[in-house]
Amino acid sequence: MARVVVDVMLKPEILDPQGRAVMGAFARLDVHGVADVRQGKRFEITLDGDATDAALADLHRMAEELLSNPVIESYTLRVED
Repeated sequence: MARVVVDVMLKPEILDPQGRAVMGAFARLDVHGVADVRQGKRFEITLDGDATDAALADLHRMAEELLSNPVIESYTLRVED
């Protein structure tokens, strides 16, 4: 069994209202030294078998078509030990 993690984030040029809200909360909670906050999504996918090239190709396709909106988001995909 293999675990694959897909992290989806808004592209840097896209405004992130939730990240801005968290930045405002940090200020209200007297948290200093944070330059920026961006929010995203994390998907943990457990495969029945090994993370073969074919399985990873399918997951890349699913990340592009289902898990993210490629117009405004980017993703990273990695296999965890």
